[in-house]
Amino acid sequence: MSKEKGSDDITDGQGAYGSGEREDKKKGGLASFTISYDDLDAVVLGVPVREEMKENVSLHENEHESVTLTDGVDSEKCISHLFFLPKGGYPADMMMDFATDDDFHPALPFFQRVDSADIIYEQKKKRCKIIAGRYAMGDLLGEGSYGKVKECLDCETLCRRAVKILKKKKIRRIPNGEQNVQREIRLLKRLSHPNVIGLFDLQYDDTKKKTYMIMEYCVGGLQELIESTEKKKLPVWQAHGYFCQLLRGIEYLHGQGVVHKDIKPGNLLLSTEGVLKISDFGVAELIDPLAPDDTLTMSQGTPAFQPPEIASGQDTFSGFKVDIWACGVTLYNLITGIYPFEGDNIYRLYENIVSREMLMPTDLEPSLQNLLQGMLEKEPSKRFTLYQIQRHDWVKKHFPMTSECVPIPAMNGDTCRSMTVIPYLHNLHFGSDDDEDVEYVTEHDLEVMRGRRKGSGDFGNHSGIHSKSSKEKHKKDKAMIRKRNLSFCKPS
Repeated sequence: MSKEKGSDDITDGQGAYGSGEREDKKKGGLASFTISYDDLDAVVLGVPVREEMKENVSLHENEHESVTLTDGVDSEKCISHLFFLPKGGYPADMMMDFATDDDFHPALPFFQRVDSADIIYEQKKKRCKIIAGRYAMGDLLGEGSYGKVKECLDCETLCRRAVKILKKKKIRRIPNGEQNVQREIRLLKRLSHPNVIGLFDLQYDDTKKKTYMIMEYCVGGLQELIESTEKKKLPVWQAHGYFCQLLRGIEYLHGQGVVHKDIKPGNLLLSTEGVLKISDFGVAELIDPLAPDDTLTMSQGTPAFQPPEIASGQDTFSGFKVDIWACGVTLYNLITGIYPFEGDNIYRLYENIVSREMLMPTDLEPSLQNLLQGMLEKEPSKRFTLYQIQRHDWVKKHFPMTSECVPIPAMNGDTCRSMTVIPYLHNLHFGSDDDEDVEYVTEHDLEVMRGRRKGSGDFGNHSGIHSKSSKEKHKKDKAMIRKRNLSFCKPS
C-alpha cells in the first residue's frame, strides 16, 4: 500500500507498533486484503468509513487478520481508514480525550506527525563522575563504534583532558577491534611530538569491563572546520599552515618507523592553541627496525584516501608512500572542497583511483599544481618523497593572511567551547535547585547537533572513534518533559 508524504493513508500496512504486508487478490469480484502483524491483535475500521461500507466488511480473527470487501467498494479508500490498535486496545479515557480534542481529525490515525520543534526536552542532571579518584568527566565530545570520548579535568594538575571510554563488549564485536586498540595504546605510549596526539594515562575498570584512555584535549578538527564553510574548503593560507604542521608530524612518525595508514582531515585535530594533532592510530603499523625497507602487506585505511597500489589489490606496498598519497588527498580536499577521485561505490572509487587521471582545478597556482601532481603520482617510485615535499617551493612559500580565518564552529551554541566539567563539579559540591536554571532543548536542536556530529567525521572522536552510521540509533541524552505518555507504549 503506498502513500504520498503528508497524506492520511497508512503506508505499506505499517502501524504504530507493527509492520504488515498487504496482498491484493481478485477472486470472483471480491478484493481481499491480508495483513500480518508482529505486535498487533486487532484491526478496526476508522470513523470516516461510511455505513454502507461497514456492511460489506468482515473481520476474521486468526493468525493473519483479513479484511474482505465486496465488489464495487473502493479498496484503497477503505484500507486507508483502518486504525491499528495495540494489544488491549486504547483505554476508554484516552478515547474520550481524542474525541474532545479540537486538533484531532477522525480521518487521521491516532499517532500523528509532530514537528520536531514542538517536542521539548529538559537537559539531564549533570551528575559528576570521577575516574580513579582523579579525572572528573564532562560532556560528550564524540561517540562511535569503539566507544565514547568525553571531556575531563585532571583534578591533580587542573589540566583539560579528553577521556576515551572503551567497552570490552563493544570492541569484541568489531573485526580486529581488540588488536587495533592494543596497537594504538602501544604506539601512543612511545610517541611524543607537538603534532601527534598525546596519551597521558591509562585506567582499567575490571568490574565494568572498561578502559579509560586519558588523552590530550582537542577543541576541534579539520573535518569539522571544512564542513562549517559554505564551499567546504579552507583559504589557501590557512590550509598551507595546517599542511606544514602535518608534514612535521609525518616526518616524526616515519622517523620512529610508524606508518599511520589513515591520514585524513577527520583524524587531524586542533588544540586550543590551534596546533594540529595527528590522531587515530588504530590501523597504524610499526616497521620492524631490522626490516630492509618500509614494505607492508595490510591496509585498513579510508577508501577515498587509498593509493592506486592498494586500490589495485597489490600484495605489498611502500608504507611511507601510502602516507604521502593520503597527505596529498588531504591537501587537495582542504583547498578545493572535493576529492581528486570519487565514485558511487567503493568499486567505482577504486577503479577511478587506479585508471582515471586526476582533474586539477585550473584556478590553483602552478607551484601548488606541481606539488599535488607529485604527491598523487600513481607510480609509487615516482611519487614525491617527504624530503622533496618539505623543500618544495609551495611549502616554503610565505602566505599572507589574505582572507578571514575559518574558526572552530560553536558547539551547543558555545563559540568559546568553554570547559563543560565546571557545571558537573558545581553540582557535585553545591547541589542544584530543580526549579533554578533549568535548560530546555527541542528535538529539532538535537537533530541539528547529531547531523553536525555525523558530518564532522571523526572530530571529537579522539584517536579512533568513528562517527555512527545512519543505521545506528542515537541515544537521547535528555529527559523528556512535555509529551503525552501512553501507558502501553513500548520503545520501537
